Order: sequence, then C-alpha cells, then structure tokens
Amino acid sequence: MYLNKKVVVVLPAYNAALTLAKTIQEIPFDIVDELVLVDDASKDDTSKVANELGVHHVIRHEANKGYGGNQKTCYRKALEINADIVVMLHPDYQYTPKLITAMVSIIGQELYPVVFGSRILGKGALKGGMPMYKYIANRFLTFTQNILMDQKLSEYHTGYRSFSAEVLKQLDLSPNSDDFIFDNQMIAQIFYHNFEIGEVTCPTKYFDEASSINFSRSVKYGLGVLSVSFLYFLARAGLYTASIFKTQQVKPSSFGR
Repeated sequence: MYLNKKVVVVLPAYNAALTLAKTIQEIPFDIVDELVLVDDASKDDTSKVANELGVHHVIRHEANKGYGGNQKTCYRKALEINADIVVMLHPDYQYTPKLITAMVSIIGQELYPVVFGSRILGKGALKGGMPMYKYIANRFLTFTQNILMDQKLSEYHTGYRSFSAEVLKQLDLSPNSDDFIFDNQMIAQIFYHNFEIGEVTCPTKYFDEASSINFSRSVKYGLGVLSVSFLYFLARAGLYTASIFKTQQVKPSSFGR
C-alpha cells in the first residue's frame, strides 16, 4: 500500500521466462501489494516460471491476442482486484522496477494521475543501447505528436507506465487496437479526457532477451502513431470523431485540486 492506496503491478508477458525472475527481484514489495501477469500464449515457460515465483495472478491467453490485447486483460484484472494505482511494467527487464516507488508516489500524492518512465529525458536511451535509427524515429514521432496533440511529452513510446484507477475506469479501451498502436491510442484517450501525464527519467537496457519489433513492424507502428495523432487533432477541433473517442465521456479529474 502507498498512503492507503492499493498498488498493483501488471506484467504483459510474451516469452519472458528468462527475464521474469530478474524483473520481479527488483520490484519494491514494501509498497506493491499484488502482481498480475498475463501470458499472451508464450512459446516458453513464462506461466510456469511466474507461478514458481509466486506471482499472485497468472492469466494465460490460449491464443495470442497481441500487445494491446494483453494490456486490456491486465487492466481489467487490476480493476477487478480493486487496484488504486496500476503500474504497467514489461517483464523483459528492459526497464528497471526500481522506479516504481517514484512513479507510485507521484500518483499517490495526487500530483499527476498518469506517470511515464521516459528513456529520452537525460541520455538513458542511447547509453542503454537503443539503436540510432530507433532513437531518431522516436524523436521525430514525438516532435510531430506534440504538435498535433498540443502537448510536451518527452516520449510517447515508452513501455513503462503507471495510472490512477480513476483514469483506467474512465477510458473505454475496447475499441483500441490489439497491436502495438494500442499504447498511443490510450495516450490520445488520456489527453482527450484532459488528464495530465507526468514523466520521470528512466534508464533502459537493450539486450538479446529484451522484447523488440522488427523494422517492417516499426514502420507500420510509426504510420499508425501519426494517424492516431491526426485523428486526435481532428476530434479536438470538432471536425471528425474517430471510434476510439466516440464512447468517451469526459469527466473532471480530482488531481491537482
């Protein structure tokens, strides 16, 4: 618990058997109450290892639902077990779990309802081994997204995110993609609700076991990101409302008040 708020860490997993133990060892269980791991039909022993490590809730998809589909199950389960603060952490050990305390405290103190771990603040991305082409693409996409969405995030593409349950309860994630573009659709929905996003500097590590997508999928992802940002611009301008925004009922946030 943190300030009497239940903290749940969700782990969207795919073939994470080799890195799961290292990830869990660094989770600060002095404030984290429960873990939820969703195994997206891994080809290795991810679920078995998770159970051996004592993960509280292990859910296995019998068919692969994709990165976005995995997250939908993660957040649904977190809300089902009455989480107040939810941290989404990749179990591939690319992001350090040691930042959970900082991210949770920002939400728990009601400074920001959403907090991202940014690889771009500071020099963590390149130091951690991010390929130069990915770094350049990240910077170009983030620059364009900030213009279209009238925001000032340092990075839209981190996989290290934490949320107040208030945010997750207000978002309708069902129309979002089950693929990687889910992350950016979710960000667009967060801003559409007038929630703010805080960021903390996050070191990162690139190595053989860390998850990544190939070049062709990266291109598809980049085009999808630009499309989502443009649709957000149109929705905010009142020109066209895409399906991911149509079911959104914008309510005032209690954060920062």
